[in-house]
Parts: sequence; structure tokens; C-alpha cells
Amino acid sequence: MSQFCASDALSSVDFISAKDVLAYHSAGIESVEDLLNRLPRRYEDRRRFDNFPTQAGSGPCCLRGTVIDTQVKRLGGRKQFYEAVIIESAEAAFATSKITCRWFNMPWMKNMLAAGHEVVLYGKPKEYQGGIIIDHPDFEIVGDDQDSVHLERIVPIYKGISGIAQRHQREHAYELLAGIDVASFAPVYNVDPSYPREEAMQEVHFPGSMEQAEAARRYFALEEFFALQLNVVWKRARHHEHEGRVLGKKTALLTEFYHSLPFDLTGAQKRSIKEVIADMRQPHPMSRLLQGDVGSGKTFVAMCAMLLAVDSGVQAALMAPTQILAEQHYLTFCQWLQPLGIRIALITGSRREDSHLELDGEAQIIIGTHALLYEGVEFNDLGLVVIDEQHKFGVGQRALLVRQGVMPDVLVMTATPIPRTLTLTLYGDLDVSILDERPAGRGEVVTALRKSPKVTDISKFLKEHLAEGRQAYLVYPLVEESDVLKAQSATVEYEKWVKRLSQYTVGLLHGKMPAEQKEQVMSSFRSGDLQVLVATTVIEVGVDVANANIMVIYNAERFGLAQLHQLRGRIGRGEFKSYCILATDGKSPDAMEKLQVLADTTDGFKIAEADLRLRGPGDLLGTAQSGLADLRFVEFLADTELIRQARALAEAVLEKDPMLAQSPDLLSLIEDGEFEI
Repeated sequence: MSQFCASDALSSVDFISAKDVLAYHSAGIESVEDLLNRLPRRYEDRRRFDNFPTQAGSGPCCLRGTVIDTQVKRLGGRKQFYEAVIIESAEAAFATSKITCRWFNMPWMKNMLAAGHEVVLYGKPKEYQGGIIIDHPDFEIVGDDQDSVHLERIVPIYKGISGIAQRHQREHAYELLAGIDVASFAPVYNVDPSYPREEAMQEVHFPGSMEQAEAARRYFALEEFFALQLNVVWKRARHHEHEGRVLGKKTALLTEFYHSLPFDLTGAQKRSIKEVIADMRQPHPMSRLLQGDVGSGKTFVAMCAMLLAVDSGVQAALMAPTQILAEQHYLTFCQWLQPLGIRIALITGSRREDSHLELDGEAQIIIGTHALLYEGVEFNDLGLVVIDEQHKFGVGQRALLVRQGVMPDVLVMTATPIPRTLTLTLYGDLDVSILDERPAGRGEVVTALRKSPKVTDISKFLKEHLAEGRQAYLVYPLVEESDVLKAQSATVEYEKWVKRLSQYTVGLLHGKMPAEQKEQVMSSFRSGDLQVLVATTVIEVGVDVANANIMVIYNAERFGLAQLHQLRGRIGRGEFKSYCILATDGKSPDAMEKLQVLADTTDGFKIAEADLRLRGPGDLLGTAQSGLADLRFVEFLADTELIRQARALAEAVLEKDPMLAQSPDLLSLIEDGEFEI
């Protein structure tokens, strides 16, 4: 006879102490279901343990041993650490290997771990002063009991809760699973009828094999992604119910623009423009993502869409995340569209500019930063919204601009290539156009990875190309020197480069400079008055200088792959062969692996896949902003098959029951709120 229901309060469970119930409550865990839904973060195979390492390895290991000595040590000043020396268990044939573990600024450790304790350790060993150490390992005191819940099996390791020992969390989950009423744990929607949910729950906590653990985690990941995709497909369906305006019927301006171009658009650009035209002619508002690698020509596609809007008698607005990018767009639009008689305005926090006289009428195309939202800008009839580098804006900011019009068409653009799985998850409610071709006439970009390159070698290489009339970027991770971070800064290195390249003009650009000064520096670099630009990542987007063909990125290991790829996209925009040098100290194998990816390919989508694999989606896009902050199974976002399976399930459910009238439980999974891009 079952003892518990999923909805039972933990306080009603007799084997969970009042102290532990209190600790669970402080972590937001109130019921049996809450506790069992808190799945292990990893597993330790305690059927066998790793041998004590004799040298640093590439990954963490799981060890079993006995504490033979402990003491508190100091690192100078008031900083102290607790140290424990551990040898292999007495059962080992040769119990001579030992390892030292350290816990910094944790004085209470002396009350937890003492000589004679038998422990299980998990951590990453490294070499230090001729010995092997592990800093801040996970550990568990085994004791005399050889309970099968804690040893001789694959053991779940849960995220720590203040006040509850790891072994108590494990025992609670074990006892609850043994006594729960299976019927009370039924899913809202059965994503896999061939795999009973209660069986998956048992195996995700206490698997018989690592393969079983992976299968169970995959089951619950599918459950989670189904709910995510249900929201995405629901929003898409609701958006298509909105009545919009039919735009894009007139193509006179678009045709004139196309014939004025001295080059042909790529096949991908033409395909994307056709997709945009088809969307704008629909009776519901366009909601399209234009995804393209750096230098793939997204701006020209945006121009075409905006010309269609202007020809239909409405205004178009483009919002960019930085002043530099907004000003670059303004210059580009003026260059190509002013000859067509298009009235263009620029609005940023520090600058307003019109390409036309007030007598000519209101601006037809407005380009700006988030100042478009807050600077008292009044649109006459906003029919098309283009949002560039859209992931740099919050959902609320994007929605605020969209609401300036009456159900306007929306085109969002990103130069950050996004893996297919993330596109389906993050932008599944949008139609997607992909620019996967580089325009003709662009020079080859060579990327070289260099460990601690000599300044004389870099200087010589720069001077050779500067003498030919080219320009260069020197990128640093910090604006100013830091006592905490061991990395070079733009302001300090700028002074050195002025001396090294005394026969050339060197400029400095970073985010802390006033907007007017930044624009002055960029204007000088664009015109060629500055030959070398020492900068931070402020040049990551929006800088388009065809004559610049060299970029040296210092402390390259401190940048993410996507950011490095964006920086590299500032060169190779003209006809000249270009060179990107990634300078690093070479001390981290992980960093070298990351940088080698960039050296091996210029394909942004391959780089994005590698970034997803190396860093995970949370770091890749910033889960808090992308709406993935609460995901439990972030690691499965790289699983294309699983994401597509979740999508297919969601589409099948809504095809059968479009308003979920027959499925009130599923309706509860739909997040509140109007459609937002």
C-alpha cells in the first residue's frame, strides 16, 4: 500500500525531520512532488573508483580514501584555507598514493572533516609544488555503514541545500520513490507512452547504468521541451490570428534600388527578400528572423524591406543596440537610398540628424538606438520595425517599439549564427530566413593562433601592411588595468603602440569614452586619417571599414567564440586579403581548443555549434534574457532530434485541439502574456 501522494506536504512525511523540512522550505521545496522533481545534477559510479592520480588529468575524478591529516593554513595576510591529506583506502593493494584537498575561506570545515574519516571525493586534480591537489572537491563522509543507497551503485548527486547533507537528500528521494502512489505522479501530457513516467522517475534518481540515467534524463528533457514548444507554437498561432495591413504590393522603389546597385545580390539575399515580400503581402503581420553570418549582407535585405514599406506609404524604423552601429547604418542608408529621394533620420541618445529638409516632409526611414523608445519620438504611421542584433535588447524593449505602430510588420536580425536547435527553441514562433552566402568581392580572411607572440614580430607585420596603405585593429579585453584580472588594457597598450608605430596615426576607442569622442574616432578611422585603432569590444558590431585588413586580438582566451567571430567580421570586408591574429598565453588546454575552432573555420554556424558544445546554451546566449533561465535540461538544447520531437508533439496537439479546449491541463502550461518578439 502506497504511503505518499505527489501533492503531500513534506511536513507530513514521518522520516523527514522538522529541521530538514525547514531547510527544504527555504529552498522552495514544499511537497513530495517538488522534492522528486529536483533531479540529480550528476552521478558518481561508486561501483568502482578511480585510482589516485599521480599527475594532473584533463577532467574530474571520483576517489575513495581515508583522511590521515588535517590542518588550517594561511596564505599570507588574513586569508586561510583548510587542508586535508587523504590516502587510498586500506582495502587498496598499495595504500601509498595520497592527495591533498583544500577549502579556502571555509573555517567550519575543521568541524566537518577530521583524521580517520573515510570519504568519497569528486574534483579536478592539478599539480602544485610537486604534489597533486584538488581545490574545493565535493566530498561525502562514508562512515561504517555500507548502505546500498550511498555505495556500490551509481549514486545521484544533488545540488546542495543549506542545512541538509547530501546523503540525507539521497535517502529522502529513495524512501519517497519506494512509497509513492504512482497514479498521483501522472504527467500532464504523456510524451512517451513506451516509457512509463514512474519508471523514468525511479531511473533518473537511482539508475542501474549510466545509459539508463541518460535515457531517463532525456525523457524529462522531452517533457520540458514539449511545454516550451507548446508555448512557441501557441504564440505563433495566436499571432497569425491578428489582422495586419497588406504591404509590399508596390515595388517601384525596390526595383529602382536593385538596378542602381553596382553588384548583384547573392542567391541567399534574393531568396530572403522574396520571403519578406511574401510575408508583407499577408493579411497578418510579418514576424520574421533574418539570420546571417558577419558580412553576409543583412543590411541590404533590411533596406529592401524598408523600401517596400515606404512605397506602401508607411514609415519604417530600424533599432540598433549601440550608437556606433546606428550611425554606421545611417551612413550606409544615406549612401544607397538618398539618390532615390528617401528621407532618412538618425536618432540616438546624443545625436539627431536628418538627411533632408523639414520642408520635404517627415522622415520615411528612422534609424536609432533605444532612444527611439524614450526620446519623445512620435511616429506618423509605423508600418515596419527592423531590430538589429535583436538578442542585445530585452523582450520589453522590443515590444515597446513594436507597439509604436498598429500591428506593424517585424523583421529581427542577428549576425550571431544560432544552431538550428536554439533557433527552434528561442525563435520557433518566427519564420526564419538564413543568409548563408558571402557577397562576391570580399577578400580571404586568414586566422592564426599564436602563443605569446613577440611584440617585435607583430610590429613588423603591421608596418608591412600599413606601408601598403592598409589599416589595422588591435583589440584588448579591458579598458583600464585591473588588480584582479591578469589581462592587457586598451588605454595602457595604446600609449605603447603610439611609440612603436610613431610614423603612423594610432587612435583609441572604448566604451567609457563620450559618444561624441567615439564618433570622432570612428569617423577618422573610416576616412583613413587613423591607420591603427586600439580598441575594446566596442567595435564588435557596426564597424565597416573595407580598407582594414588586420586584427590582432590580445588575451583572446578571455572572449567567447561568438564574440571573437564577430570581432573578426570587422576585417575581410574589402577586396584585400585579411589577417586575424589570436594572441594567447596558451596555458589553458580548454581555451586552446576553443581558439583552434576559430582558426580552423570562418563558417559562423559551425562556430556556433562548437560554442554550444563547449560552453552550453546558457552562456552562449544568456539564458536570463533569452527566456531559458529556468530550464533544467539546458544540455539537451544541442540535441536536434529531441527538439524536433518536442516540436512535432506540440504541433500535433494544437492541430487536433487548436484552443486546447479539450485539454485544460495543457492550457495551464501556456505562459500568460501577449505575443512578444
